[in-house]
Amino acid sequence: MGIKNIPLGSSGLIVSNLGLGCMGMSAFYGETDEKESLAAIDLALELGVNFLDTAEIYGPFKNEILISKAVKGKREKFIIATKTGVEVDDDGSFRGVNGSPAYIKKAIDRSLKHLETDYVDLYYIHRIDPNVPIEETIGAMSELVKSGKVRYIGLSEASSSTIRKAHSVHPVSALQTEYSLFERSVEENGILDTVNEIGIGFVAYSPLGRGFLSGEIRSIDDLAPDDWRRSNPRFQGENFQKNLDLVKEIRILSGKKGVTPSQLALAWVLQKGYSAIPGTKRRKYLKENVSAADIEFSDKELAEIDRIFPQGVASGERYPLQQMSSLNR
Repeated sequence: MGIKNIPLGSSGLIVSNLGLGCMGMSAFYGETDEKESLAAIDLALELGVNFLDTAEIYGPFKNEILISKAVKGKREKFIIATKTGVEVDDDGSFRGVNGSPAYIKKAIDRSLKHLETDYVDLYYIHRIDPNVPIEETIGAMSELVKSGKVRYIGLSEASSSTIRKAHSVHPVSALQTEYSLFERSVEENGILDTVNEIGIGFVAYSPLGRGFLSGEIRSIDDLAPDDWRRSNPRFQGENFQKNLDLVKEIRILSGKKGVTPSQLALAWVLQKGYSAIPGTKRRKYLKENVSAADIEFSDKELAEIDRIFPQGVASGERYPLQQMSSLNR
């Protein structure tokens, strides 16, 4: 197996099946180290990982600026995905979900400036605006494709109905949604069926369950004081302990296989044929993640994984209440 380039949907976009989620290099997960982050992106390309995932709200803007430094002089070797639809003022103030054509057009120019590039390979709508018809939002995205500022468009956390409406206006190349052994709701709610039917690529974010499935988190004190996961229901109270108990099971499984818990969790997603974008900001974890692309499971092993991690197995919602309400379900 190994890292390989795969079509993301049927629109012509080709990406490495293992991508690199860059958010934590600039935001939300405690301290950052620009030098190490830039070295990790360099190593990613060397190892065959060319698919970088960012968003204007990561920082805000800091992550796009970091990526501009990483790709300088070799822009054409990378597939850069960024996101809009959660409004940020130029001073970094958050304004909430905004899918209006006016904001989409403002945001792309700002992202291109921060990324120091003439085009974005994949431009996602980060969250669906309930007050703007998706057809209007995608209409604006379509104009960006015609102008050459964007090559392909995508959606994040969209329902089957929204996906179909969007795709009727302009081909949607990718849907990015949380998916892991801990979070399999897209299997239950018809979303995977929809993207497979239409020919839209699926990109799994948080394929390591926000770090839980790495086996590295044993206590809430393992998280930095400003790590946003401290506010995540799955990391709180009884939920935290129940989820830690599940991680013990993945340690046993991975031990039998002779791999790490992270590698087992990632390989499970990759074997399904999807793209995964685990986030890391350190080279040692990047190397570990890349090695997951070499792992294959037998039908018996997959059945054992399904037995231990059935749909809905994790305790607690995947976001705090306010953020859950922003998901298009």
